[in-house]
Amino acid sequence: MGDHLNLNRLIFFTAVIEAGSFTAAADRLGVAKAVVSHQIARLEEELGVTLLTRTTRRLHATEEGSLFYERCVLILRQAESAYGEMSLRSAEPSGTLTLTAPLDYGAAVVAPTIADYLQAYPQMRVDAIFDDSVNDLVAERIDLSIRVGWLSDSSHQARRLGTFEQVLAATPSVAARIPADLAAADAASLPWIANGALKNALRWTFSRGQREAVTIETRPIVTTDKTPAAYACVLAGIGVSVFPDYMVAADMRAGKIVRLFPEWALPQGGIHAVFPPARFRPAKVRTFLDMLVIAERRRIRETSVISTLDPMAP
Repeated sequence: MGDHLNLNRLIFFTAVIEAGSFTAAADRLGVAKAVVSHQIARLEEELGVTLLTRTTRRLHATEEGSLFYERCVLILRQAESAYGEMSLRSAEPSGTLTLTAPLDYGAAVVAPTIADYLQAYPQMRVDAIFDDSVNDLVAERIDLSIRVGWLSDSSHQARRLGTFEQVLAATPSVAARIPADLAAADAASLPWIANGALKNALRWTFSRGQREAVTIETRPIVTTDKTPAAYACVLAGIGVSVFPDYMVAADMRAGKIVRLFPEWALPQGGIHAVFPPARFRPAKVRTFLDMLVIAERRRIRETSVISTLDPMAP
């Protein structure tokens, strides 16, 4: 069955009909005349009919050959159209882009990127899922997943977009009640709000330089199940908690949030684009990812100001 679907033989046959001879067809195709002759012989053998009659002067299509030629032209035209359509789809975004991202990063970075994307490609549609769960990309037919933190082993393909800092944050009023000489090693005494969305929300390691590090075990006064809920509690002035820099940057610039122990660093996390396994990446994914990389670089420049802000600024 596979031999009967050999498009190359159809190309050889139509070239012979259109060129009028094996020699002219061979010149058009850039192959030896013997190759053309052999392919036509194989085609006739497979079909069990005579397609061409040959005389010393001319080559003629039989009745079956003429009918077969008409069908071949349609088949090859459709194949060329399909190939061209797929090539165009690979070059220009089309269809619907389905993506997932954590709610906080999605709100801060992905949503504005979607706005830019739709402005650049108004023919596109986007199906965006913002939550902290890890989706099955293949089963749910997701084109792109943005994952923040530390990737677990996966059969999916991933590209690192950037990194983020973790910030111990509080409102200025809460920060004002913290003794100025309190050391990072004593941070467990603060009114902590635990974020249950994290794998280890109670244990934190602060480092200063290459050699100095302290680890604390917190005793939270409030425990929440989601990052936005923990942040709402911090904004309400209940206590302190740790958040990614992209989540608190705008409020820090507005003076609503301050960074505690700014000379100490918490472990950095990664921001990755994760894809289902595929040899080629569709244009709708490539173009969105290019825009997201630009947005991420801009975010890093903007949030770099965090380390210079006065932690006790009003």
